[in-house]
Amino acid sequence: MTVYVKDGGTWREINQLYVRDSTSFTNKTITNAYVKDGGVWREMFTLFDTTAFSQTTGTVTVPTNANALHIRFAVGGGSGGVGGAEYDKAGGESAGAGGASGAYISDKVFTVTSGETLTIATGSAGSGTSGGYNTTAGNGGDTTITSSSSGINITLQGGIGGNGVGGGVQGPLRNNNPSTGGTASISGTALTSGTSVDGLDITSFTSGPDGTFNQSGDGVAGVNPGNCGGDNCQITGGAGGASYDGNVAGGTGAPAGGSGTAGTRGSGGGGGGGQPQTGGSPGGAGEIEYRFLRIA
Repeated sequence: MTVYVKDGGTWREINQLYVRDSTSFTNKTITNAYVKDGGVWREMFTLFDTTAFSQTTGTVTVPTNANALHIRFAVGGGSGGVGGAEYDKAGGESAGAGGASGAYISDKVFTVTSGETLTIATGSAGSGTSGGYNTTAGNGGDTTITSSSSGINITLQGGIGGNGVGGGVQGPLRNNNPSTGGTASISGTALTSGTSVDGLDITSFTSGPDGTFNQSGDGVAGVNPGNCGGDNCQITGGAGGASYDGNVAGGTGAPAGGSGTAGTRGSGGGGGGGQPQTGGSPGGAGEIEYRFLRIA
């Protein structure tokens, strides 16, 4: 139940209730208050404490008395890196493009309705490809949040994998196409100011990867080195695209005959090198972390 007091002719919601304790002559915070209605005691006020952060996915019910959702971080899955390619006297060698990062949110707050349900899913990591010709890296999966009544509809698209088209043992060299960053589609009522009933100023929420309140955006492509010139030249695969506006690095590209690294936290996987050819690495899986609060 929401409690109001008339202040100068205007009804205002009560954030906190206090009682004077005559023992210490200080105000004590009331966590629960009741009123007797027809002989039955009914709860009229509950102080809502901001919940702990959670990474639970699936169907989530908004707690009683909560009216806001703080998404500390969320990102779509990163795409995998493309493997490199080697040739026999084709006049060059090929490196694979690094994977792209997924779209992201960092420390955004949205209004929600007490008791409604949220449907939450996190995107999978895109797979890297082995070295060779005509090869396409796997896309990252989408991270999504949908509410049943408050209008939240968020899709953080995963990174889209690059590819190597054509090629053959004795040429021609393949065409190396870059990956593409995921795009953010965000609907819902976002709050840019406010204080929770337990005293948290939402503009101070900066613990997400971006380090700044109320941030979101698209992912970015990985590096696409292309081909090197000359038989048996060596070329390193492209680095994966960084996630969270450059704050989480993508995977490293593989040197010729060596190993690259996978993406993390929605960043792209490293591409494979050329001569000898090496495979691309997977992207980083999508993720989400959030909590509920009550804004005054």
